[in-house]
Amino acid sequence: MLGSTGNAGRLCLGYQPHRTSGIVTMSQVKTVEQLRAVLPEPRATTKAKILPFLDAQAIDFLKTCPFGLMATAGRDGPIEVSPKGDEPGFVHVENETTVLLPERAGNNLAFGLQNIIETGRIGMIFLRPRTGETLRLSGRAEIFDDADLLAPLGKPGRPALLAIRIHVERCYFHCARAVLRSHLWEPEHWPEAKRISFGKIFAARTDGDEDQAAKIDAFVETGYTTNLWSNG
Repeated sequence: MLGSTGNAGRLCLGYQPHRTSGIVTMSQVKTVEQLRAVLPEPRATTKAKILPFLDAQAIDFLKTCPFGLMATAGRDGPIEVSPKGDEPGFVHVENETTVLLPERAGNNLAFGLQNIIETGRIGMIFLRPRTGETLRLSGRAEIFDDADLLAPLGKPGRPALLAIRIHVERCYFHCARAVLRSHLWEPEHWPEAKRISFGKIFAARTDGDEDQAAKIDAFVETGYTTNLWSNG
């Protein structure tokens, strides 16, 4: 919570409080100057960690990483973030500025892939269990359907449907604060397991009943078990 001194300082920088339904709120931050009044410029040492390539630690991290989040932007503005997970090492490092990411079976919405086709821009954050630091990279991406590229990205019964080649422009490790604050890798802090019912979502949109919802959930469960690597 901001003290009175903090509020006064921000008012001097152009913030104007306004009242909505009896609640006083601060104005929207609209300029970099307003932003930097709250978050000062990073230290030179912080900026120094940002590299235009994968260093040895980043390459080692990717070789043992099982999960990442892929962010893409479309030409007209839609932003998508897609989870990408597989056995550790599913990301193939071609060289210090290029990596390959397999596209596995999924829901076929392909929003992120369509964004890559439209703009070629991509950002990723990779997480490694029991490691607080995360690896962030951004750059340009291309999609390939090429047997020579797909072969090393797949295994028997676990094909790579497409290959996403990422040309790294910015790469750095993010400190562990967010992971530590969230207790992400501490089981004693985890909530009870919770399963989302896609059946309830679909049934509500199609005037379906509980029986239909149960059938859809059973179909989804099959996808989590016997059809984990396919859309069968």
